[in-house]
Amino acid sequence: RGLTDISLLEHFIHLRYVDLSKNKLKDLAPLSSLTQLLWLKVDRNLLTSASMQELPYLQVISFDRNHIVDFEGITHPLLANLSLKENKIETVLGLSHDHLFSLQVLELRGNKINTTAGLGVSKLKKLYLAKNTICSLEGLEEFEQLEILHLRDNKLEALDGFSASMKCLQYLNLRSNGIKSFQEVGKLQVLPMLQALVLMDNPCAQEPDYRLQVLSWLPRLQRLDKETVEEEEQEEAEKIRQARKEKEKEKVRTMQCRDW
Repeated sequence: RGLTDISLLEHFIHLRYVDLSKNKLKDLAPLSSLTQLLWLKVDRNLLTSASMQELPYLQVISFDRNHIVDFEGITHPLLANLSLKENKIETVLGLSHDHLFSLQVLELRGNKINTTAGLGVSKLKKLYLAKNTICSLEGLEEFEQLEILHLRDNKLEALDGFSASMKCLQYLNLRSNGIKSFQEVGKLQVLPMLQALVLMDNPCAQEPDYRLQVLSWLPRLQRLDKETVEEEEQEEAEKIRQARKEKEKEKVRTMQCRDW
C-alpha cells in the first residue's frame, strides 16, 4: 500500500499477527508497544536494520527482500523462525546467541555471506544459506541439533569444517559449488546421520561412475541428488570401496619396504 508511517499501530497493543509486506517502511519503532505480538512479516520494504525492541512472545519474523546489512538488535527470546532472505548481509556476526536460544529455523539465502563463522546458534535445526558467496565452513561443530543444511550456489571447493558433533544432520545440499574431487566428498564421513546429499552441478558430478564413487565414500546415504540409492548401487559401490582400501594398504606396504 506504499505505507511509510505505521505509528497508528502503537495503540493496538493486543495485536498478535501483523503483515506489513510490500510497503516503503524504513522504521519499525512503532511496533515496540505490541508486546503480545507472535508473528511479524515485513517483506519487501526499505529496511536497513532488523533492530527492534525485544518482544517477549514473538516467534516468527520475516524480513525478506529488504536492505538489511546485519543481525544487530534481533534479541527476541522466543523467536523460533527468522527469515532474512535476499538482503545485503555480509557477515553473520552479531547474532545474539544469549537471546536467540529458541531459534530453530534460520533463512539467509540470497545474501553476501562468505563464511559460516559466528553462526553458532545452538538449537538450530534448519539453516538455509543458498545463493551466497561462502567459500569456507567454520564453526559448524556448534550445530549439534542441526538436521538440514542448505548450501546450494556458493563458492565451496573444499569440505573441511564438518564435525562429528553434527550428529543430527540428515540432509545436506551442496549443489552448484566447486567440489572437484571425491576425496573432498569423503570428508562427509564424519556426519553419522547423513541420509540425503545433493551434489549435482559440481565438477565431480561430471566424472565417470559419479554416483558409485560418492556411495563408496558414503555408504549410509539413502538418497543422492534426490534419487533413492538402489541396492545394486550399494553393492557396486562396496566393490569400489574395497578396491580403494586394498590400494591404500599396498601403498603403505610399499612405503614400509622403502623405510627398511
